[in-house]
Amino acid sequence: MIGVPDSKWGEAVKAIVVPTQGAEPQPSEIIAWARERIAAYKAPKSVDFQSDLPRNPSGKVLRRVLRDQYR
Repeated sequence: MIGVPDSKWGEAVKAIVVPTQGAEPQPSEIIAWARERIAAYKAPKSVDFQSDLPRNPSGKVLRRVLRDQYR
């Protein structure tokens, strides 16, 4: 999950999801799943799907690169 610009709140939570092979998740299902488990203000407001996530040589996800795509 990353923060993206939002006109009302300044920043909103966006989930970037890499679906497993053959799965076709719906954004509404992912948001509902998150709201059941975490506070509503921490749950994603939107969901994007990507084939892979940018990672550094040690395998950590490069959130900075993801955020730059939405700024």
